[in-house]
Amino acid sequence: MTDGPLIVQSDKTLLLEADHELAHECRLAIAPFAELERAPEHVHTYRLTPLGLWNARAAGHDAEQVVDTLLRYSRYAVPHALLVDVADTMDRYGRLRLLSHPAHGLVLESSDRAVLEEVLRSRKVQPLVGRRIDADTVVVHPSERGHVKQVLLRLGWPAEDLAGYVDGESHPIALVEDGWSLRPYQREAADSFHAGGSGIVVLPCGAGKTIVGAAAMARAGATTLVLVTNTVSARQWKAELLRRTSLVEEEIGEYSGARKEIRPVTIATYQVMTTRRKGVYAHLELFDERDWGLIVYDEVHLLPAPIFRFTADIQSRRRLGLTATLIREDGHEGDVFSLIGPKRYDAPWKDIEAQGYIAPADCVEVRVTLTDRERLLYATAEPEERYRLCSTAETKTRLVEQLVARHAGDQTLVIGQYIDQLDDLGQRLGVPVIKGETTVRERQRLFAAFRAGEVSCLVVSKVANFSIDLPEAAVAIQVSGSFGSRQEEAQRLGRVLRPKADGRAARFYAVVARDTVDQDFAAHRQRFLAEQGYAYRIVDADDLAAEPEG
Repeated sequence: MTDGPLIVQSDKTLLLEADHELAHECRLAIAPFAELERAPEHVHTYRLTPLGLWNARAAGHDAEQVVDTLLRYSRYAVPHALLVDVADTMDRYGRLRLLSHPAHGLVLESSDRAVLEEVLRSRKVQPLVGRRIDADTVVVHPSERGHVKQVLLRLGWPAEDLAGYVDGESHPIALVEDGWSLRPYQREAADSFHAGGSGIVVLPCGAGKTIVGAAAMARAGATTLVLVTNTVSARQWKAELLRRTSLVEEEIGEYSGARKEIRPVTIATYQVMTTRRKGVYAHLELFDERDWGLIVYDEVHLLPAPIFRFTADIQSRRRLGLTATLIREDGHEGDVFSLIGPKRYDAPWKDIEAQGYIAPADCVEVRVTLTDRERLLYATAEPEERYRLCSTAETKTRLVEQLVARHAGDQTLVIGQYIDQLDDLGQRLGVPVIKGETTVRERQRLFAAFRAGEVSCLVVSKVANFSIDLPEAAVAIQVSGSFGSRQEEAQRLGRVLRPKADGRAARFYAVVARDTVDQDFAAHRQRFLAEQGYAYRIVDADDLAAEPEG
């Protein structure tokens, strides 16, 4: 037994003592292969999963390194069965390889004939492959490169893709570091991506993922298609690329509901790409419009199903996914791994905060007790109506008014799910409301007024969850959300994490109705942020007056 910071358990959980002098060193060592589950004050819980171990293999880590790390930092003897399982799981990656064959094009080759025989008997694999070249090699239809990786992953035999990438049409792009420079972690992220060819970079909201994208574009020096969540985000990307790179206005096109420009760098919205007319996704042809050298997927955790399908067809292109969290509420993390690539870089939120690049945040769950009338209405409602009823209760609305008044001097966002509730709040507070039907021009005008301090409070729907740069926002008040979405909670906290000029902490309030499904959903929503080390203080609405405003 040693005095290590880690306890390795036979159920594949790893417990890390956060206050141990080797905790930071250990966390960096296990991060490439272990998935963080919870990070409360004293003991952080990680889990070993096949996807996490295969991610590590894809990034160049082998089983010997993983086993050595567990043995080095473990306080107690590591269960032998777990070490065997780790080695066996990681050994499954790469027994099947996708290669470019000089005579036969794309092929699936195996170093283990029995594995190849096993997968070729799968009904899901058979339509994706062609003739058998020899005992260890089978032709794969080039258009099925992505699909075959998806299917093999689900069968438990993830293929190593060594078939390479086309360079695409070259286009010179240079970073122009005039009065700024890449932060160390941004440089590391761009380097890790470039070395791997394709994959995911995970960075906290506010940490400058767009700049990592710009650095990757400069490395590729090729025509680039950037996919983003909405038109406001597309225009922010364009402004950032004009500011940070050698690109000029004429080289950047916007492909959205409003414009259809195809240029050497084209920024398209997921929304327009997934628009169907008579059952056909007409705009997906944009992927074929140019010989793209790089495709960037902003907020890759939101990748819509039609884009997944098309991404399976463009495996010969370099692909960069950018996100703050790889959590997908639909459980399709494996598809992201198969079709975009493995995780190439991941920086914990608290590490970036410690370096001063994102603001510290105080997360407060304010619990309100509904009135007797509201409780009775909730109790007698149909189950599918209960969340809306407790989320939009008058008692919660009054508390939001109090919180906005409490932070009258701060730039404040009030965030919610239900439009009628948001309209009501906007009217009561006398502030603008931004929702789906708000025009892009009006959104841009209001966001600009907020950044300039001309508007101190905005009420926003989920259209502001993603890719909206509001560095001045200091307070966020969440009144309702998409049920128990961890992903959404992380993005909403991210709206206030840009560093403040005066160094103050951000404040994130979640207003929750006690003894309702709102409380249950809140607990689930908070899980990802708890994993990142953000602890929610729970305060009763009646005791809020005693809280320091800070």
